[in-house]
Amino acid sequence: MTLVVMSTQELGRVDVIRDVAARRLTAAAAAAVLGISRRQVFRLLRSFQTAGYAGLVSRRRGQPSNRRYPEAIRDKALSIVRERYADFGPTLVAEKLSEVHGLSLSRETLRQWMLAEGLWLDRTARRRPVHQPRPRRDCLGELIQIDGCEHWWFEERGPQCTLLVYVDDATSRLMHLQFVVSESAFDYFRATRAYLEAYGKPLAFYSDKHSIFRITKADAIKGTGMTQFGRALHELSIEILCANSPQAKGRVERAHRTLQDRLVKELRLRGISTMAAGNEMLPAFMADYNTRFAKNPREARNLHRAVSATDALADILAWQEERTVSNSLTLQYDKVLFVLEPTEIARELRRKRVTVIDAPDGRLVIRYKGMDLPYTLFDKLRQVPQGAIVEHKRLGAVLAEIRVQQIQDGEPKCSAKAPRRRGQTNPLFPVA
Repeated sequence: MTLVVMSTQELGRVDVIRDVAARRLTAAAAAAVLGISRRQVFRLLRSFQTAGYAGLVSRRRGQPSNRRYPEAIRDKALSIVRERYADFGPTLVAEKLSEVHGLSLSRETLRQWMLAEGLWLDRTARRRPVHQPRPRRDCLGELIQIDGCEHWWFEERGPQCTLLVYVDDATSRLMHLQFVVSESAFDYFRATRAYLEAYGKPLAFYSDKHSIFRITKADAIKGTGMTQFGRALHELSIEILCANSPQAKGRVERAHRTLQDRLVKELRLRGISTMAAGNEMLPAFMADYNTRFAKNPREARNLHRAVSATDALADILAWQEERTVSNSLTLQYDKVLFVLEPTEIARELRRKRVTVIDAPDGRLVIRYKGMDLPYTLFDKLRQVPQGAIVEHKRLGAVLAEIRVQQIQDGEPKCSAKAPRRRGQTNPLFPVA
């Protein structure tokens, strides 16, 4: 059985031509009914007798119109639109092409061309997406939403900084707050460790698509496919979920708005103007906030899991990278040259891979199969490269680091200073 697609006009001809074929209707009467000539009726009759219903379908269907514009005119018009009117609508484009370039084209023709080339979106595509509410999770610790909010928390009394916010999805309860200079992997390591020590391990964290949580390079083919923070959560058996829109993590987004009102005013009333003093008052603020706004979960179970003795938080929640030991027992990390002490173990590590563990507290360990290797530093103080591209959310921390460098540039260089390291503004750190 063959499916024949017909237009309304062609469907109206079927019964008439069938009656003419059965001699129930004359060609003249059929021509009067269909509004065509007798000759056309005979043509349709021959097609129907030869091909059946498919013979009544127009052979021009799917073919380009004979009245369409030449491809040269279409290419010229679209080239002008891309070059000069990429953000113009079809109506305004038609006016400008006629007035400035002498191309008289209809608005609808231009609209179809621009839609086909992706230069314009129709009304349906331009509608704002609908974000339907998502039900809360059932239990405390089932899903924790995390995000950083950059704001003038201390108003004019202190610097602009970021507040890291951990909110339970089931109860809207504030689980952890911490003032930091900016969102960085080291700050999230510190905050997450404090959270885990206080409550245990949740089932999952829910975040945005910041590069701390998700690989943002589409062509990244090396590595494990996880960020440093994602690797740490994987080792702790905590799932990381990334939202596709701010509305998807609405609990923490709405908490930001409330905190920007209430927390800012509480800090003002208490005369707090530094991050250290602010972090000291946050536990009391969270207790009061949760008393007022937290909801009861649908189920009383607490799904936080205890941190076991095998969960070495100090090492897991740290920056880890592998390096190859050279024949001279050296390796480079973060633009610093490290020289391994020539012990019996180190002598066997030439051309082998070791792990560099860079902890948020300033501890740096070079480890091979569970053994910490002694080392010394070789390079001088590392500076932030000029013209480096910095993510917006890390801009505050980088500017603070540059200010420290500028102050140090005006002072005599001291050979006792160690190189500045990833995520730190203090250039001094102990050697392991």
